[in-house]
Amino acid sequence: MPDTLDMKQVVAIALDAGKAVMEIYEKDFDVEYKDDKSPLTEADKRAHEIISVGLQKISSLPILSEEGKNIPYEERRSWERYWCVDPIDGTKEFIKKNGEFTVNIALIEKGEPVAGVVFAPALGELYWAKKGEGAFRLMLDDGCWVLNEKDLEKASTLPLTANAEKDSDLRIVASKSHLNDETKAFIDNLTSNIQHPTFLSRGSSLKLVMVAEGSADIYPRLAPTMEWDTAAADAIVREAGKMTYRYELEHGTRSTEPDTRHPTPNTQNFEPLQYNKENLLNPWFVVR
Repeated sequence: MPDTLDMKQVVAIALDAGKAVMEIYEKDFDVEYKDDKSPLTEADKRAHEIISVGLQKISSLPILSEEGKNIPYEERRSWERYWCVDPIDGTKEFIKKNGEFTVNIALIEKGEPVAGVVFAPALGELYWAKKGEGAFRLMLDDGCWVLNEKDLEKASTLPLTANAEKDSDLRIVASKSHLNDETKAFIDNLTSNIQHPTFLSRGSSLKLVMVAEGSADIYPRLAPTMEWDTAAADAIVREAGKMTYRYELEHGTRSTEPDTRHPTPNTQNFEPLQYNKENLLNPWFVVR
């Protein structure tokens, strides 16, 4: 693995979790709050259970999940490969019932996301990628929760489109719920010489896959995220020929503080996000 990894199996697990999530989504449900005040629903718990059981059936690799137990770094640091899971990314969107939430499963190898599935069950949008094999999108019909080989053959290769007019028509996607002052300053500086900037907004990890598919050109995230929030979509971004870069200061110091004077990173000098860090909090990043 990952050479022996059958992505159809991982996709099937995500679809199973998505089906269970939608059964809860379409009825009334209770919302709990974790110690950090973030919301937790029955759907998060059920999706975590389905994904964990499914992954244990296809591999013996450890699993790091947002809804799983807290695993000390002393144990994690020796992991060469592991699954990084967010059973529902965008729980706030799930609660609002706007459809913009995703089931996320990633395979991490030596700090790099090498395979990933992102499934938006309410929207019927399915994305997956495996290193060296490409990134794909498939739009599902209502109620299509089991895919066969012919269905998978209908998938479109990412990116779907390319923007040849970025200098004049840049398309920027940002978070609906985390459009803070730093991000606004970044966008203002980024678009100061752009004639026709387009501003897009979407929930959850769908923002990363928008860059991967080519419907957006750049996604700045100058706000907190965790590794499981980005891992699956990051695998898709990378296999689509894009990258998720750490946002760094002009002098090269890695920081969580913005440098709004230089909002467009020189991607030749910037490093990709790394996974399985001691602190699972991501640094600020830019996807492009």
